[in-house]
Amino acid sequence: MKSRRTFIKTVGSGVAFSAIAPAILANSFSNEKQIRIGIIGAENSHTAGYGKMFNIDKKFPGAEVRYVWGETDEFAKKAMEKGGIPNQVKDPREMMGKIDALIVDHRHPKYHLEAATPFVKAGIPTFVDKPFCYRAAEGKEFLEMAQKVGTPVSSYSSIAQSNATFDMKDQVKAMGEIIQVVRTGTVDLNSKYGGVFFYGVHIVQPLLYIFGEDVENVKICRNGKYGNASLRFSSGLFATLIFKEKAYGWETFIETKKDFVELKPRVKETNPAKNYVDMVEMFRTGKEPRSHQSILNCVSVLEALEKSAETEKWVDVLYQKLD
Repeated sequence: MKSRRTFIKTVGSGVAFSAIAPAILANSFSNEKQIRIGIIGAENSHTAGYGKMFNIDKKFPGAEVRYVWGETDEFAKKAMEKGGIPNQVKDPREMMGKIDALIVDHRHPKYHLEAATPFVKAGIPTFVDKPFCYRAAEGKEFLEMAQKVGTPVSSYSSIAQSNATFDMKDQVKAMGEIIQVVRTGTVDLNSKYGGVFFYGVHIVQPLLYIFGEDVENVKICRNGKYGNASLRFSSGLFATLIFKEKAYGWETFIETKKDFVELKPRVKETNPAKNYVDMVEMFRTGKEPRSHQSILNCVSVLEALEKSAETEKWVDVLYQKLD
């Protein structure tokens, strides 16, 4: 079994991209044409979940996960068994020319972009599971490359790309001035999968989508591997994030000039959920559900939070602006 680093090194040096038709783009798909999906990464339980959704439950007729590469044989075979995935590759390059779309699903975001790069360069529409990447500067370079070659790419938190979050954004538009926000969610600041990045994306990305992507600086106060964070927006909005220790789930509270209330969605999630529908729509049509800049802004805020977790001081958010 090749290691992750071996894969990155060999793919970066030896793939004959000219042999792959650059026209394998999502907008060439029709609803009738089968979409053959490959997944890189099987340590995350999401991989088996994708397989079950596409192959067993058949939520999207015509789309199937055909190949998986796992960090270990054990991870790959477990995902294959639970997700009904028929083929394991020992080297992700074996999927070249055999898939129409790619999902990258490592647990630690630092591995995402190198794994995705050769496929995006080859014209394979790619969804990067959350979080998108570990460093905003690397994300900027990757997204500019994707735009240059014309390959559809997206990444988002399933909480952010949900009917519930979209509905709450609509509610906020009609509420007038909001003074402050309190948002809660599960976060382990010491997680070996990237600290605040691993689950923090589920708190941060919906916050930015609903209330604006103009966070100026952040500060974390720790209680061991948990704690809370303060975020100051250039608009004057102040947000507090509470990192849960035991409880699971996400809630949002807002203070207006009139009261302090929980912001609750008025709609139910569809089955399959919006995040999956939008991903498959991108594979089929090339329509990207989120702007590249929005994806990158979330990484910039998470990066500032990570720095503050080390010092417990205010840290400015350094945004990477795409060309």
